[in-house]
Amino acid sequence: QVQLVESGGGSVQAGGSLRLSCAASGYTYNSAYMGWFRQAPGEEREGVAAIYTGRGYTYYADSVKGRFTISRDNAKNTLYLQMDRLKPEDTAMYYCAVKPYIGSSFPALNPGKYNYWGQGTQVTVSS
Repeated sequence: QVQLVESGGGSVQAGGSLRLSCAASGYTYNSAYMGWFRQAPGEEREGVAAIYTGRGYTYYADSVKGRFTISRDNAKNTLYLQMDRLKPEDTAMYYCAVKPYIGSSFPALNPGKYNYWGQGTQVTVSS
């Protein structure tokens, strides 16, 4: 049973930084997509960033390119999202997710394609 536990959310002023972590357990797949998604009140869940563990390819939503960085520590089986130059519009609940998959032709930022989800961590950015 795959379990994902996010941490690192909080409140920060615009221009600040946060680093989210997602600790994975029960995860034995050698190749998968791991991603960060967010959902603001009244909005649909959207893809923020993803990584293909098989090759290390990364994917970012246009809204966060150049500000957010996704990474993974294989030894700790932990996914990270470094968020810099945060904006009020980044305020949302952030979730990590995993999709076991082999291959590069996968809609990495489509939340509907992911199997396993964490419980989420809240990020609030004030102006």
